[in-house]
Amino acid sequence: MDLDIRRAVLHNLHGNKKNELQETIVDAIHNGEEKMLPGLGVLMEVIWNKSDPAFRDQMLTRLEQGV
Repeated sequence: MDLDIRRAVLHNLHGNKKNELQETIVDAIHNGEEKMLPGLGVLMEVIWNKSDPAFRDQMLTRLEQGV
């Protein structure tokens, strides 16, 4: 089966407001289920692609501190 995870995640979240997106992210993190990781990765990709270099640097600094 060929599953396009990016497209599925973006389709499922299309039109969500900030509070709904936050609930999705918090739920995925607190739930701790491995199956949620690809969806969080897609959201990370969206943030990265929509960010300027300064914000990307901030994200990388926080990631470096967290890992």
